[in-house]
Amino acid sequence: MAERPSMNINLKQLRALVRLLEKRNVSDFEFEDEHVRIRLSRGGFAPQGGAQQLAPAAFQIQSAPVAPPALAPAPAPAPAAAAPAAAAAPAAASDEGITYVTSPFVGTFYRSPSPDAPPFVDVGSTIRVGQALCIIEAMKLMNEIEADSPGTIVEILVDNGKPVEFGQRLFKVRSS
Repeated sequence: MAERPSMNINLKQLRALVRLLEKRNVSDFEFEDEHVRIRLSRGGFAPQGGAQQLAPAAFQIQSAPVAPPALAPAPAPAPAAAAPAAAAAPAAASDEGITYVTSPFVGTFYRSPSPDAPPFVDVGSTIRVGQALCIIEAMKLMNEIEADSPGTIVEILVDNGKPVEFGQRLFKVRSS
């Protein structure tokens, strides 16, 4: 019998996502991957006029582990996809003082504010709280991703112009 994956939701990222959805007046959002399913729905009420009005900041959060697929012969994983996942687990265990900046939503990763501008940060850059690190373009909106803690950029984990997923690691940071 296969072990059920544990649900690991970063509440800081979830709060940032809720704030973004409120700011953009999005009433429903759903995300699912092989480990977790999240559905955010902003509730409303129907006044006597019958039209539904959205209640501000009243998101209902439902999350549940995604059930593992039925037992069937699994195809052999692609070597390129399996190697980074296997390498990430031991590295995380041995890297004391390392944190990761992750994507708060699905979009396209950009290292600089425009194609001809220098990148926000490079490997070795010292960062401070609130400093812009990159831009994630989501639904034609450019969203600056800021540092949550001070430190030094150890590694940039995504190539410029590449798509990113919710929760995907963008930067490896040594805390200061």
